[in-house]
Amino acid sequence: MAIIITDECINCGACEPECPNTAIYEAGAEWKLADGTGVTGNYTLESGETVVVDSIQQPISDEVYYIVPDKCTECKGFHEEPQCAAVCPVDCCVPDPDRQETEDVLLARKAKLHI
Repeated sequence: MAIIITDECINCGACEPECPNTAIYEAGAEWKLADGTGVTGNYTLESGETVVVDSIQQPISDEVYYIVPDKCTECKGFHEEPQCAAVCPVDCCVPDPDRQETEDVLLARKAKLHI
């Protein structure tokens, strides 16, 4: 499952530089699938929508840091544990109960993002 940042976030920013997928963004920040990945061209999101990887996407949260679920691999293939959760001083980086994903799915996403 992807990691989410709860509304207990204090916006300290400790998590953002730790993400190997560049999946974490500051509140209100626009994002691109290409940020920090090797993806080029078009990419199909899990919703089924196909986007140009360099196209600007709207922020997921305007109040706290957020994680783009289509870029989150829980650090599988990079680290033993999600680095955002490891460095969060208020423990607000938690598994998303609405996104149950196997390790195989997360590793496949990592391979797709970092070609």
